[in-house]
Amino acid sequence: MKDIYISNLKTNKEITSYFLVKSIALKVGSNKKNYLDLVLGDESGEINGKKWNIADEEVAGLERVREGCIIRVRALVTEWNGMKQLKVSRIWMTGAEDNIDMKDYIKAAPENPKEMYDFIYAGAAAFADEDLRRLCTKILDDHREKLMYYPAAAKNHHAELGGLLWHMKRMLMTAERVCEVYTNLNRDLLMAGVILHDIEKMTEIESNELGVSPGYSFEGKMLGHLVLGVRELDKLCVELGIGREKAVMLEHMVISHHYEPEYGSPIRPLFPEAEMLHYLDMIDAKMFDMEEALGKTEEGSFSERVWTLDNRTVYKAGK
Repeated sequence: MKDIYISNLKTNKEITSYFLVKSIALKVGSNKKNYLDLVLGDESGEINGKKWNIADEEVAGLERVREGCIIRVRALVTEWNGMKQLKVSRIWMTGAEDNIDMKDYIKAAPENPKEMYDFIYAGAAAFADEDLRRLCTKILDDHREKLMYYPAAAKNHHAELGGLLWHMKRMLMTAERVCEVYTNLNRDLLMAGVILHDIEKMTEIESNELGVSPGYSFEGKMLGHLVLGVRELDKLCVELGIGREKAVMLEHMVISHHYEPEYGSPIRPLFPEAEMLHYLDMIDAKMFDMEEALGKTEEGSFSERVWTLDNRTVYKAGK
């Protein structure tokens, strides 16, 4: 049973514990010496770690440490730039004798992937708009297997097992309620936009079946999920005989949902459902990041700085 979790690490404490290697890179510091740059994780979150001043003769031994493996580390919990970090002094490989239970190391969405998928699929199957119903159910059918584990990001919000489904489901739940207030919105169009807006993240980012992503694919780096999404929609809408106006509106929702050019959108939303999609996406991302930060924070205290929240700290009220 794992007894030390990332969420309860205390600064200036030395620990010895097990972690999942989410990423690893051997780098050269300003002092011209090798160091190991790690991102370590468990079910409660992730943390950056550094093993400094690695001698040349140590490098070969560290080659066994790979993404996706469980290692045991001895480290001092430090703080850098307002965030906790591990100063690693020793690394051990693990074996059968360590009695590893993988569920302790995999960060996962709080709901069962199949149940989330069924919820989303039932919503799409109930669309009154036949074109949107056929399009969304086909995409969900085609991607069912990968959706069971895919994260919504390599890092940051919903970077977890089943994270893409969790992001999609919460956005759909919010969209339902928004449509009760803003009755001018085309409900089916907005809900379809939610289902489609990030679907090509499964091409953009790489992931194993534990929902751990080592980074971006070649197409992901070169094109990104917005362009990939438009490309896929253009093809599918022709295949399904969906009219050009509706197809272009769906493509516009995908390519504009990041809103700003610096975040990848070449154009801002030009109709209400596209505008609302952007805000639904932002709400869920920001609420996820705040919830994550507060989960590692003691009551009556501020969190570490959260880069995705413009480097803000978040306050956790006492009971």
